[in-house]
Amino acid sequence: MSAVFELPKIHSGKVRELYDAGEDRLLMVASDRVSAFDVIMTEPILHKGRVLTAMTCFWCEEMGDVAPGTLLAVDPIEIEAALPGITLPAEWGGRAVLVRRAEMLSLECIVRGYLAGQAHEEYEKSGTVHGTVMPSGLKIGDRLEEPMFTPSTKAAEGHDINIDFAAAVDLVGAEAAGEARDICLELYGRAAARAADVGFILADTKFELGYVDGRLSLCDEVCTPDSSRMWPADQVVPGTTPPAFDKQPLRDWLAAQPWDRTPPPPALPDSVTGAMSERYVAAYERITGLSLDDWYGASA
Repeated sequence: MSAVFELPKIHSGKVRELYDAGEDRLLMVASDRVSAFDVIMTEPILHKGRVLTAMTCFWCEEMGDVAPGTLLAVDPIEIEAALPGITLPAEWGGRAVLVRRAEMLSLECIVRGYLAGQAHEEYEKSGTVHGTVMPSGLKIGDRLEEPMFTPSTKAAEGHDINIDFAAAVDLVGAEAAGEARDICLELYGRAAARAADVGFILADTKFELGYVDGRLSLCDEVCTPDSSRMWPADQVVPGTTPPAFDKQPLRDWLAAQPWDRTPPPPALPDSVTGAMSERYVAAYERITGLSLDDWYGASA
């Protein structure tokens, strides 16, 4: 057994394993697991963990002037050098990152530029998005007048709850909520502009922020297909569900199954898992201009 398992495991999430690396550091490992409707599927998605890690590292480097990232090392050799006596399993190459520990902000920081997902469902019922009254006549896939900061709670168990900005202020204070909003709107604008340059629409995305040395910093994943809705711009027709380079096709397939959204989930056919893997890799390569074959762990 690899010595890496001597590190205390702190948490096993839907996608990531989290280990205590000492000295206010964490080792995060992104798996190929995929979840939908808060249920983890049985079948993995090939390359998914490497895509999430590579894309997050790309965005943290691109947007570090807006908010610093917590990344310390992603090269397996550098990680092992920073953790004497630890040997990473070969399959963790390109999936494991050494990061600084942060005091997490108790908000899910979502920015929406288009009407989709839960925002569309709420709008259909009440004409609002996170409690904000919206113009009438909007359809799924419509661009909003301007990007909206639409936070939610961070639920330890069960579902997060969508809230308005006033509730966010009540939860974390006016200064923290305002800074988080400003940072996330700037991050979204930057990422959406780059996505648009290669023919993608970044419809919405979720950021995780936490304090490191008193400064709000980017944590967890950043603008990945797991944390965002990404649409090919030339195929978006308002009023119809856009084709997606994210998890939405999986949600759509599951929604068509006789399943009550509780474990165990239905078995995913190869056509679904294979298409997801191709979309994730394509999203990374198109947006970054890089090849996943050049990212760590390609031969693992």
